[in-house]
Amino acid sequence: MIYTIAQAAAKANLTTHTLRYYDKEGLLPFIERNNSGNRVFKDKDFESLSLINCLKNTGMSIKDIKTYMDWCTEGDASLNNRLDVFIKQKDVILEKINELKNHMNTINHKIQYYETAIEAGTEAIHKGAC
Repeated sequence: MIYTIAQAAAKANLTTHTLRYYDKEGLLPFIERNNSGNRVFKDKDFESLSLINCLKNTGMSIKDIKTYMDWCTEGDASLNNRLDVFIKQKDVILEKINELKNHMNTINHKIQYYETAIEAGTEAIHKGAC
Protein backbone atom coordinates (compact mmCIF):
# COMPACT_ATOMS: atom_id res chain seq x y z
CA MET A 1 0.00 0.00 0.00
CA ILE A 2 1.13 3.57 -0.67
CA TYR A 3 0.62 6.44 1.79
CA THR A 4 0.75 10.20 1.43
CA ILE A 5 2.78 12.12 3.97
CA ALA A 6 -0.41 12.96 5.91
CA GLN A 7 -1.48 9.32 5.98
CA ALA A 8 2.03 8.20 6.94
CA ALA A 9 2.20 10.78 9.72
CA ALA A 10 -1.12 9.59 11.14
CA LYS A 11 -0.10 5.94 10.90
CA ALA A 12 3.30 6.60 12.51
CA ASN A 13 1.77 8.87 15.16
CA LEU A 14 3.96 11.76 14.02
CA THR A 15 3.25 15.09 12.39
CA THR A 16 3.80 15.88 8.73
CA HIS A 17 6.21 18.57 9.92
CA THR A 18 8.25 15.92 11.76
CA LEU A 19 8.37 13.65 8.70
CA ARG A 20 9.49 16.54 6.50
CA TYR A 21 12.13 17.46 9.06
CA TYR A 22 13.39 13.87 9.25
CA ASP A 23 13.58 13.77 5.46
CA LYS A 24 15.41 17.11 5.31
CA GLU A 25 17.92 15.84 7.90
CA GLY A 26 18.59 12.71 5.85
CA LEU A 27 16.89 10.23 8.17
CA LEU A 28 14.59 8.90 5.45
CA PRO A 29 16.82 7.86 2.55
CA PHE A 30 14.38 5.02 1.85
CA ILE A 31 11.44 7.32 1.06
CA GLU A 32 10.57 7.52 -2.60
CA ARG A 33 8.92 10.38 -4.43
CA ASN A 34 6.19 10.22 -7.05
CA ASN A 35 6.23 12.01 -10.43
CA SER A 36 4.98 15.19 -8.76
CA GLY A 37 7.86 15.13 -6.27
CA ASN A 38 5.66 14.22 -3.30
CA ARG A 39 6.96 11.79 -0.72
CA VAL A 40 5.49 8.32 -1.02
CA PHE A 41 5.51 6.00 1.99
CA LYS A 42 5.10 2.23 1.81
CA ASP A 43 4.26 -0.33 4.48
CA LYS A 44 7.91 -1.36 4.74
CA ASP A 45 8.91 2.22 5.63
CA PHE A 46 7.03 2.19 8.93
CA GLU A 47 9.51 -0.16 10.59
CA SER A 48 12.27 2.38 9.95
CA LEU A 49 10.05 5.26 11.10
CA SER A 50 9.31 3.35 14.29
CA LEU A 51 13.01 2.74 14.89
CA ILE A 52 13.87 6.41 14.28
CA ASN A 53 11.14 7.42 16.72
CA CYS A 54 12.43 4.90 19.28
CA LEU A 55 16.01 6.14 19.02
CA LYS A 56 14.89 9.76 19.29
CA ASN A 57 12.70 8.99 22.31
CA THR A 58 15.64 7.32 24.05
CA GLY A 59 17.66 10.50 23.71
CA MET A 60 19.71 9.85 20.59
CA SER A 61 20.53 12.98 18.62
CA ILE A 62 19.29 13.52 15.07
CA LYS A 63 22.93 13.59 13.95
CA ASP A 64 23.60 10.15 15.45
CA ILE A 65 20.37 8.75 14.02
CA LYS A 66 21.44 10.03 10.60
CA THR A 67 24.81 8.31 10.98
CA TYR A 68 22.99 5.10 11.85
CA MET A 69 20.67 5.45 8.84
CA ASP A 70 23.68 6.10 6.58
CA TRP A 71 25.26 2.91 7.89
CA CYS A 72 22.04 1.03 7.10
CA THR A 73 22.34 2.04 3.46
CA GLU A 74 25.96 0.81 3.41
CA GLY A 75 24.87 -2.75 4.10
CA ASP A 76 26.98 -5.46 5.69
CA ALA A 77 30.15 -3.36 5.87
CA SER A 78 28.62 -1.40 8.76
CA LEU A 79 27.15 -4.24 10.84
CA ASN A 80 29.65 -3.74 13.67
CA ASN A 81 29.00 0.00 13.74
CA ARG A 82 25.25 -0.53 13.92
CA LEU A 83 25.62 -3.07 16.71
CA ASP A 84 27.73 -0.56 18.65
CA VAL A 85 24.96 2.03 18.28
CA PHE A 86 22.50 -0.24 20.03
CA ILE A 87 24.94 -1.36 22.72
CA LYS A 88 25.68 2.29 23.56
CA GLN A 89 22.00 3.23 23.47
CA LYS A 90 21.18 0.34 25.77
CA ASP A 91 23.69 1.75 28.27
CA VAL A 92 22.03 5.18 27.98
CA ILE A 93 18.62 3.66 28.65
CA LEU A 94 19.88 1.60 31.60
CA GLU A 95 21.34 4.75 33.12
CA LYS A 96 18.00 6.55 32.68
CA ILE A 97 16.18 3.60 34.26
CA ASN A 98 18.47 3.75 37.29
CA GLU A 99 17.96 7.49 37.54
CA LEU A 100 14.18 7.03 37.38
CA LYS A 101 14.38 4.31 40.05
CA ASN A 102 16.19 6.77 42.31
CA HIS A 103 13.50 9.36 41.65
CA MET A 104 10.84 6.75 42.43
CA ASN A 105 12.54 5.98 45.74
CA THR A 106 12.42 9.67 46.62
CA ILE A 107 8.75 9.92 45.64
CA ASN A 108 7.87 6.80 47.64
CA HIS A 109 9.73 8.21 50.64
CA LYS A 110 7.76 11.46 50.44
CA ILE A 111 4.49 9.55 50.10
CA GLN A 112 5.34 7.66 53.29
CA TYR A 113 6.37 10.94 54.96
CA TYR A 114 3.03 12.60 54.23
CA GLU A 115 0.93 9.52 54.99
CA THR A 116 2.49 9.19 58.44
CA ALA A 117 2.27 12.95 59.04
CA ILE A 118 -1.41 12.96 58.10
CA GLU A 119 -2.06 9.92 60.27
CA ALA A 120 -0.33 11.65 63.21
CA GLY A 121 -2.02 14.96 62.46
CA THR A 122 1.34 16.75 62.25
CA GLU A 123 4.59 16.57 60.41
CA ALA A 124 6.46 17.40 63.61
CA ILE A 125 6.98 13.65 64.01
CA HIS A 126 9.52 13.85 61.20
CA LYS A 127 12.92 15.36 61.75
CA GLY A 128 13.63 16.77 58.33
CA ALA A 129 12.60 19.07 55.59
CA CYS A 130 9.18 18.64 54.08
